[in-house]
Amino acid sequence: MPTKEKIEAVAEMKERLANCQIAIATKYVGMNVFQATNLRTKLRESGVEFKVYKNTLARLALREMGMEKAADFMEGPTAWAFSKDPVSPAKVLQDFGKEVPFVAMQGGVLEGQPVSAAQLEALASLPPRDVLIAQVVGTMAMPLRNAVGALSALPRNLVNALDQIRKQKEESQAA
Repeated sequence: MPTKEKIEAVAEMKERLANCQIAIATKYVGMNVFQATNLRTKLRESGVEFKVYKNTLARLALREMGMEKAADFMEGPTAWAFSKDPVSPAKVLQDFGKEVPFVAMQGGVLEGQPVSAAQLEALASLPPRDVLIAQVVGTMAMPLRNAVGALSALPRNLVNALDQIRKQKEESQAA
């Protein structure tokens, strides 16, 4: 018979899964209190919720949400990072994992679809959002810059051609 606390934990995880773009299952065993506090602080600064759920309850929540394949990523004690930004938790966890090898992304759920640890690593290696937007804008602006350059070359070429004609007429009149 499930207890009230277990039912509430499953409901809480289901709500977090429904309200986030990404949920990352993270291995965290071996961290000391200072490291755990440091990780939680970094995640909180990035707008990421970090919570430990019992694996059986997490599996139940994932199953009820139709995401049971993501339960395959849970091995041993697992903490979950939930965020509306799909890149920031992966970046924070990847960077923190370099400092503290006990922390590792195991997999997760991105917009309802399971993602592997390798996919999360690729996501974490993306440049920041501002840089991506700048790259897109730069790519879109390049044809406009080229068109402006081509259009400004037309009058200049016309002036050069008229100048050449003038010089030829002056030379022919002088001869």
